[in-house]
Amino acid sequence: MNAPANLAAPIALIAELTHRCPLSCGYCSNPLELERASAELDTATWSRVFAEAADMGVLHLHLTGGEPMSRRDLPLLIRAASGAGLYTNLITSGVTLDDNALAKLVEAGVDHVQLSFQDSLAGSADRIGGYRGGHARKLAAAARIVASGLPLTANFVVHRGNLDRIADILALGEDLGASRIEIAHVQYHGWAMLNRAALMPTLAQLEAATAAVTAARARLAGRVVIDYVVPDYFAARPKACMGGWGQRIINVSPTGLAMPCHAAASLPDLVFPSVRERSLTEIWTGSNVFAMFRAPAFAPESCRGCERLEIDWGGCRCQAHALTGDAARADPACALSPDHGLVVAALAEARADEVVPRRMAVS
Repeated sequence: MNAPANLAAPIALIAELTHRCPLSCGYCSNPLELERASAELDTATWSRVFAEAADMGVLHLHLTGGEPMSRRDLPLLIRAASGAGLYTNLITSGVTLDDNALAKLVEAGVDHVQLSFQDSLAGSADRIGGYRGGHARKLAAAARIVASGLPLTANFVVHRGNLDRIADILALGEDLGASRIEIAHVQYHGWAMLNRAALMPTLAQLEAATAAVTAARARLAGRVVIDYVVPDYFAARPKACMGGWGQRIINVSPTGLAMPCHAAASLPDLVFPSVRERSLTEIWTGSNVFAMFRAPAFAPESCRGCERLEIDWGGCRCQAHALTGDAARADPACALSPDHGLVVAALAEARADEVVPRRMAVS
């Protein structure tokens, strides 16, 4: 398939450096089968990929995982990305981000740190993350990041188990000195899908959370940016799939598979190209799997003629597959989808069960 003549370069590269992680969050959206450390891309290959990304016009690099701090060569990778001219955002749990580690990352040229939190209460946060003392380590890491002069985003993954504390969560983000607070509702992929019933919030929780965020945005306007969107299962219309499948983002897995998003690994019948064998530009412009759901050539059959088609492009391909078994169908999150009843049923199945922690099975 040929790329459309007006296809722009992706604005961001998401580099999943590793699937290794010290936490065992029950909402993890990584694949059920994780990649072994021995299969990860080496320093030289990642460095080449970063250079290729910069050459093709990518602006932002998000270093994620798993836990990217598990890579001993992380300072070298950041140095390579910075040298290529990419804006580097490190996404980390922070539990191993001590003074020495941060100093090395700052010296290497990291531009921004996104620090994840599981709750505002230490006991609950440690239980959710499966890491005793983890919350205290995160608080210390946040203080180090702010003291270093780096901008900090505090990311809070919210769900039934912690959403009642949304006001305290927002207050914690403010107290940490974060310039941005991200309230991220669980995305039901990977392990999170197995825990969906226990993680799904109630409508009352969601309405209270939305009201709390609205109030905080007004109070913190001009000082702190708060990112928040209504979760898919409660929205009447879907969101564009990563800004549109194969239109804005390129994601590279720990072993080098290039995908339109990290959840695309869940699509069983697609063979994704590897950066070990092809350049990023060749993959972006010439890969069949990047082109197959790329708008406007692609549109789910039931979405054709919809006035919102060029807004959401039929929603998320991975969510469509997760719920219907067919990535080409309209996202059931849309109230107009013929499969919307699957979302209604999932909401009805929600219950206050125990969340099963992530088991770090590897392939």
